[in-house]
Amino acid sequence: MKVSKDKGRSHHGSPSAWEGCNLGGSGPLNLSPAQLEARVCMDSTHRRFWLQWRTARNLNPGFVFDSFTLQLNSAQLLANPSSHHFLAFLRENTEEDDDFLGEKHGVLVSSSRRPFASCYHNYYLFQVLIFASLLGAEKTDSQFLLFPNATSGERHSPEYCAMYDICGERSDGKVLNCPYGTPAVKPDEFLSAKIQSLCPMISGNVCCTEAQFDTLRAQVQQAIPFLVGCPACLRNFLNLFCELSCSPNQSLFINVTSIAKGNCSSTVDGIDFYVSDAFGEGLYNSCKDVKFGTMNTRAIQFIGAGARNFKEWFAFIGQQADLGMPGSPYAINFKSRPESSGMELMNVSIYSCGDTSLGCSCGDCPSSPVCSDYEPPSPQQKDACSISLGSVKVKCIEFSLAILYIVLVSAFFGWGLFHRTRERRRIPASNMKPLLNFEDEKLTTLKVHEMVPQETNVQLSAVQGYMSSFYRQYGTWVAKNPSLVLCMSLAVVLILCLGLIRFKVETRPEKLWVGPGSRAAEEKNFFDSHLAPFYRIEQLILATMPDIKSGKSSSIVSDDNIQLLFEIQKKVDGLRANYSGSVVSLTDICLKPMGQDCATQSVLQYFKMDPENYYGYGGVQHVEYCFQHYTSADTCMSAFKAPLDPSTASAFIVTYPVNNAIGGAGNENGKAVAWEKAFVQLVKDELLSMVQSRNLTLSFSSESSIEEELKRESTADVITISISYLVMFAYISITLGDVSRLSSFYVSSKVLLGLSGVIVVMLSVLGSVGFFSAIGVKSTLIIMEVIPFLVLAVGVDNMCILVHAVKRQSLDLPLEGRISNALVEVGPSITLASLSEVLAFAVGSFIPMPACRVFSMFAALAVLLDFLLQVTAFVALIVFDFMRAEDNRIDCFPCIKIPSSSVESDEGINQRKPGGLLAWYMQEVHAPILGIWGVKIFVIAAFFAFTLASIALCTRIEPGLEQQIVLPRDSYLQGYFNNVSEYLRIGPPLYFVVKDYNYSSDSRHTNQLCSINQCDSNSLLNEISRASLVPESSYIAKPAASWLDDFLVWMSPEAFGCCRKFVNGSYCPPDDQPPCCSPDEGYCDLGGVCKDCTTCFRHSDLNSGRPSTEQFREKLPWFLNALPSADCAKGGHGAYTSSVDLNGYESSVIQASEFRTYHTPLNKQVDYVNSMRAAREFSSRVSDALKIQIFPYSVFYMFFEQYLDIWRTALINIAIALGAVFIVCLVITSSVWSSAIILLVLAMIIVDLMGVMACLDIQLNAVSVVNLIMSIGIAVEFCVHISHAFSVSQGDRNQRAKLALGTMGASVFSGITLTKLVGVIVLCFSKSEIFVVYYFQMYLALVLIGFLHGLVFLPVILSMIGPPSMHVPIKQQEDEPSSSALLG
Repeated sequence: MKVSKDKGRSHHGSPSAWEGCNLGGSGPLNLSPAQLEARVCMDSTHRRFWLQWRTARNLNPGFVFDSFTLQLNSAQLLANPSSHHFLAFLRENTEEDDDFLGEKHGVLVSSSRRPFASCYHNYYLFQVLIFASLLGAEKTDSQFLLFPNATSGERHSPEYCAMYDICGERSDGKVLNCPYGTPAVKPDEFLSAKIQSLCPMISGNVCCTEAQFDTLRAQVQQAIPFLVGCPACLRNFLNLFCELSCSPNQSLFINVTSIAKGNCSSTVDGIDFYVSDAFGEGLYNSCKDVKFGTMNTRAIQFIGAGARNFKEWFAFIGQQADLGMPGSPYAINFKSRPESSGMELMNVSIYSCGDTSLGCSCGDCPSSPVCSDYEPPSPQQKDACSISLGSVKVKCIEFSLAILYIVLVSAFFGWGLFHRTRERRRIPASNMKPLLNFEDEKLTTLKVHEMVPQETNVQLSAVQGYMSSFYRQYGTWVAKNPSLVLCMSLAVVLILCLGLIRFKVETRPEKLWVGPGSRAAEEKNFFDSHLAPFYRIEQLILATMPDIKSGKSSSIVSDDNIQLLFEIQKKVDGLRANYSGSVVSLTDICLKPMGQDCATQSVLQYFKMDPENYYGYGGVQHVEYCFQHYTSADTCMSAFKAPLDPSTASAFIVTYPVNNAIGGAGNENGKAVAWEKAFVQLVKDELLSMVQSRNLTLSFSSESSIEEELKRESTADVITISISYLVMFAYISITLGDVSRLSSFYVSSKVLLGLSGVIVVMLSVLGSVGFFSAIGVKSTLIIMEVIPFLVLAVGVDNMCILVHAVKRQSLDLPLEGRISNALVEVGPSITLASLSEVLAFAVGSFIPMPACRVFSMFAALAVLLDFLLQVTAFVALIVFDFMRAEDNRIDCFPCIKIPSSSVESDEGINQRKPGGLLAWYMQEVHAPILGIWGVKIFVIAAFFAFTLASIALCTRIEPGLEQQIVLPRDSYLQGYFNNVSEYLRIGPPLYFVVKDYNYSSDSRHTNQLCSINQCDSNSLLNEISRASLVPESSYIAKPAASWLDDFLVWMSPEAFGCCRKFVNGSYCPPDDQPPCCSPDEGYCDLGGVCKDCTTCFRHSDLNSGRPSTEQFREKLPWFLNALPSADCAKGGHGAYTSSVDLNGYESSVIQASEFRTYHTPLNKQVDYVNSMRAAREFSSRVSDALKIQIFPYSVFYMFFEQYLDIWRTALINIAIALGAVFIVCLVITSSVWSSAIILLVLAMIIVDLMGVMACLDIQLNAVSVVNLIMSIGIAVEFCVHISHAFSVSQGDRNQRAKLALGTMGASVFSGITLTKLVGVIVLCFSKSEIFVVYYFQMYLALVLIGFLHGLVFLPVILSMIGPPSMHVPIKQQEDEPSSSALLG
């Protein structure tokens, strides 16, 4: 046996510490108990013995000790092993064998050889006095006598102990066993009952004293709350330590291998513990899945340091704890093979966690037979439907669309050949000659329009006829009264603008992106009002720079970086903000769940947030140690007395949780916002430079950062938007004017008219904003930036079309006639396009997201006002401008008149053909090419291929709206969001909220919710635990923290250190908490004010382990106010303070309670959407099965709820918009044929635009849905003008298509395509990513796709299957159908 001779010396101090401690010389000495206590040197162990003896003897102050002689009953002294150990101890240290006189009737202890001149002898005399008296009180019998030479020998046999009694203690108060072998001792009835209560496997003789058993009980008391929820695990765990401490056959499987010898005693310093692998494996398997709900993890993390097998667990248990650290005071070496003869393996019965007699819940024991019917759901299979073509795997939808395309193209090609052949056979060559001659004629645009609008030979629908009649009369009236029309229209708009007095901007994210009637919003309000609002988060992420060559980041854990973190923390702690004249610091607003310390989540918590502890704790080594033992090592406990889950090795993530007020209002939130602004400014001004100088990166965020950055975004693109407007204005001025000759430019230009048109657009926007502001609708920043651009882009088209239509009229007509004819010509198509746009925009108001709904409302009214102002104020302005030009007045300076002689050559200036070159191209080049049969087939095939491919691509569009896109490109949050997705190892908190939990004895709700023994196998918490086993489909990372489980365990009689009461029935805290234990003392006195505390309940007080209704009602507040500590880790204060709504709980119904877990890391928007969908599906399934109201809640749900059915919302709104446009077209044209073609082209444009979205990785969200809906309205302009011109043209379909392109093609290209293109291109320089993605990319794609469909695909379709012409000569109406009708 190895003996260490220098260990244990510190337990009683060095010999010099005893010098001068004399009891009074060598003469007789009479002392009272108080005098003896004051003059004898004692350590804490002997002081406890002394107090127990003094209390047992009930000594009064007059009692006197004779320090020379003391008669003891020899039978009592010599028959008890404790006395033998003490006598051996005394003999070993005094070397005075002759002083011990064993007599028949007593023992004389004297100082005949050595007077009491040293404190050593006084100390030993005092110990004899105490032990002898205690032995007299114990009345313990024994048949054996241990002689001194037995202490060094080894004996391994049944009923024999390897270490018995306590012979000392460490400086941290942990007691140490005696290293002396002795026969097992029969305990008295009281001690036997105590041992049986904890160790029912042990009966008869034992190898532990009452003091040893109390130590065992106190040590396992800390582990019991972790395991009591699974009785099988707890029983196996207790059996291990019961056999170690009290088994009568202790010497068979325990061998003392190391002894620490001090000045006063020898103690055990190391043992070998022989345990069978079967027991170790069974113990581990029964405990490995047991949950510790408070920390959302497994109990093995705390009591086994995350051991992955029983050998690792035994290695952790057997480590000799450092001073002040939890664990064994001596080393325990677990072995599975006996190395000495006579030794055996400890192999007591093992209990399986699936044992029904000691049944654990499915959450604690997934392998239990009762849980076999509840297998976790298998991960969802993605892309299940696919077809393999050789080595290529194709999705079913893609394969189906390819087959459909081949069928459609083949059918179309066959139909085309058949139709062309039939036409050639039916129509004689003589009848085709006029058509060929007509097709060869080069008609001018003017001639076309002279014959098209005439009512005498055009059969219009009733609505079109009414509109033409209205516009003819209205145009004449406006031309005669331009001033009146202008003043009246401006007056109406200015009245609407008065509403701007009540103009307000909404910047709160929850008000912008969450509908008030949404389920997520209602659930958030319920959670906040009944439990507690989720705390505000301020965060720093300190990371290393990646290596240039490898691209990998080095470890952040170094002395320099931790010291830097301390410097950063010092500045944050010293930060002060001003709020309404008061100073606000972090400690004023931070979350303090356990007392006065902020719950800051930082690696510095491993040093209690104190830089003075850094080197004392071990620096970097301590951090790395805590990364592995943060749940089990006391030194790794945070300053706010809770374990701290470590961050990653490549980044320090520091989180400051801050209190949050309900509804985001109140004085507390005002303080928090003020501090957050100061915090962000501190990081920008000081911390960033500190970090960057160390070659590190620092990203940061506060709770109010997004809102503040959104406000900043409102001014970030002012210059870009202004340039866009200026470019469009310049283009309008050039397009509207005539530049045939430089000499007449100052008269023919339309700069003033273009500027007036821009002002009209601005007035329409202001009128819309004013109207909605007047009725209390708040605006958004995006409205002020996008709507003017949008309305300008839409309005420019009508302005160009109106001006060009007036120019096309003959100068022979008076100005009133030209204005009237122009309105008759283009008025119906402008009205159709504008009403379609208004309806399409208005459909967007059905979007549940407030920002997009308000945007659509404002845009719809702005477009409507713009249309009304264009046909009123702008027409009046056209009249004024043409009057100016005819009067030879200079543009922009109409007061200056030019002599007529200088512009005589430009007499027909206002009759110039609009877009001469462009019109020529459209009629002479573009239209003939599209008239070629092969080109038509190619166009149809290509456009249908694009559409079908876009349908396949649409399935790849992901829902969501990346936060980085919403913010300015230069926002500090851009880097923060990137780092969050890279470094965070856990997802957002997830709460399962239970409504109206009935805890009465008559209700089954308790067993339907909990997850400890006797709970239903399909209970809520068991289902959550089961779902956490398949995180890839459930998105649940951990079992839930259950206040109910911990409350039931806390009340359990087995957790005897938790629910306790004083004699008067009031709550008694654990022994390691005040008032039972003073925090200033190094250990707690078991004989203090809490010595009479008893457990709240006995087993007989509970009904099948469950409390009665009254017991539940009474003890729940105790539990929620109980502080967790080493003696009882199940206290609910801090972890569950806000988990239960106690309002009205006296009625046996808890209105709201929550069970907390976490989502898996969510890096993409689709992850957030899928996690929310999975949580809702899970809670719905469990709620239906249990008949209990349950819903999931997480802080991001209300922002992502819209994406759960965003596809449904998009398709419904697109369908409604298309239907609205179709109805408008049908009402105005009275032609189902024409309306159907327009509907087909619009649908193709939208589908193709969604295909481009998939290619550009543009996500589907409320912004893109609104854009798609508005794209329908904008795309109408590409179609309706060409379609209307086709309908009123004369000739066969080919001729009418050519005439339509010649008439309106140039206006559509220059007035619609180019104006939008010019304005959109400028947006690519925007600082806001949302402008670039959703307004530049999407609108650019829309313009290009709309142009191709309007000027390429639509003319081809019309030339092949277009509707009959409305241009029917009267004489042909009377005689016979027209040739064109025959061809139709």
